[in-house]
Parts: sequence; structure tokens; C-alpha cells
Amino acid sequence: MDERLQVNLLNLAIEKGALKFGEFILSSGIKSGYYFDGRILSLDPQGAMYIAQLVLPIVRECGAEAVGGPALGAVPIVTAVALLSLQEGAPIPAFVVRVQEKEHGTQQRVEGTLINGSKVLIVDDTCTTGSSLFSAIAAAEEVGCSVVKVVAVLDRRQGGDLELKRRGFDFQAILAANDRGEISPVVRRT
Repeated sequence: MDERLQVNLLNLAIEKGALKFGEFILSSGIKSGYYFDGRILSLDPQGAMYIAQLVLPIVRECGAEAVGGPALGAVPIVTAVALLSLQEGAPIPAFVVRVQEKEHGTQQRVEGTLINGSKVLIVDDTCTTGSSLFSAIAAAEEVGCSVVKVVAVLDRRQGGDLELKRRGFDFQAILAANDRGEISPVVRRT
């Protein structure tokens, strides 16, 4: 992973105010002394580009044929990755998993084009307990896809990463936090 891009992403997170301190209740229900708002980064043009430049090589390395994740956090990420892949001449389609099926139209939970048997990468802006990631994994598997990699922009290191690995998923984070909200790039050794 390009550590320079990771540092640029972290610096942008600080500059844009994506890291906040105080008392927060996370979507997992866990109380936290800090909050990382990944959407501030993924909806920022420069942040989206940094994330896409970090995630796309992972997609290519693991052989994923599509990239997707849970709504709302993954929507700008998978869009940026799909656009960058097209610019590079080898398009990777994107998909998004709804929290629940639509009650109208096609009534589907997975939006986008997924081919049964495809190898997919699941991505989200953060990983705390992993519940959003597990929901997206289950939805992709229900439509016949094989999850070959799971990625988070920020791993809060609050159990989700360990549970993903325990269940046999190849998990990778771009940034990781400690319990005080100090965030650093994840250096992956081979």
C-alpha cells in the first residue's frame, strides 16, 4: 500500500475535520470518545481520489471482479473506485447493499450489476464491530458472489477486524485508530 497516499488521506482527514473528539454513540451502539466521519473524506474530491487510489490496487491484487459495500458509507467509495478503474482502462463495476430490501420497484437489496459467481471486494468507511460489513458480505453471498477481500478506510480496532478474520475473511484497513482516537496508516508487511 502506498504509505504516502495513506499519510495524505490522514492529513486531509485532519484538515477537513473528519476526526472529532467528544462523546459519541456509534451505529454499533458503542460509546466512543472520538468519531471518524469517513463521508467527509469520501465525498471530498481529493479524499475520494486518495481512497480510490488506495483501494483500486487492492481490488486488482485480490482479483475482485466488482467492488461494493453497505449504503451509505460505501456509496462514494465504490463510485470513486469504479470511475478510477475506468480511467485506467480496466473497469471494475460497483454495487451497493441496502440496509433492507426496497418495498417498491424491483424490491432488491443489492443495487448494481453483480454476476452470479463473481469474486467481490467489500469496502466501508469504518469498521468497529463489523456489523455493516457482515451485512454486505451476506447480501453479496446471497446473490452467488464470493467475497475475496474486505477493506475499511478506518479500522477502529474494536473487534470487527478480529471477527472478520476469525470467520475467514481477508481483512485490510487503510488507517487504524487506538482507543484515544489516534489514527495512523496501516503498514502491511508481506
